[in-house]
Amino acid sequence: MGLNSVLSRRDRTYPIVTDAAAPTVDTQERQRAAWMAAAQGGDRRAYERVLAASVPLIRMAARRQGVLPDAVDDVVQETLLTVHRVRHTYDPSRSYDAWISALAGRRAIDALRSQGRRGQREVHDEHAYDMHPDKDDATAATEREQEARRLREAIASLPPGQREAVEQLGLQERSLAEASEHTGRQAGALKVNLHRAMKALRSRFHGEP
Repeated sequence: MGLNSVLSRRDRTYPIVTDAAAPTVDTQERQRAAWMAAAQGGDRRAYERVLAASVPLIRMAARRQGVLPDAVDDVVQETLLTVHRVRHTYDPSRSYDAWISALAGRRAIDALRSQGRRGQREVHDEHAYDMHPDKDDATAATEREQEARRLREAIASLPPGQREAVEQLGLQERSLAEASEHTGRQAGALKVNLHRAMKALRSRFHGEP
């Protein structure tokens, strides 16, 4: 059970809690946040539960972005894969629902861009398309390169401990245990440094506290 089991069961309805009384939205969000925090600590069952409970949130975010119904499941899969890669970056002191919705929104935008490029290829003459590349694609690629450079510069300016945590857990995608073994630092220290680094980066790029 885990990520693959959730990905393979698209249409199944997943219960969020099993209390007899119907939980409030606020209670459900706190439950999802608690599951993710436990999952970061290695609780496999909590990880399965938070992935399953995230599916409706991802679908809702995809629909808000205007993703076509037949592409929503693709957004769900891509978002869950992203969660699997970056789950260690979630800060339990922040809203889980906002975090997962932001990830889903980015994957939804990716899907919309992909749909747009496919539509352009269908309505334009193939030879003309080859002779005149999509300027939007070129502009987007340039913007991504600029953003990547800015991010590298921002990471390089972090204090050594925070920079190390970002490089190990974010860029190289090592687990806390792997990063701890590789660096000789305690897993707790790495996690604290990562959260401080993410806060500093958010403040630098988005002006968030």
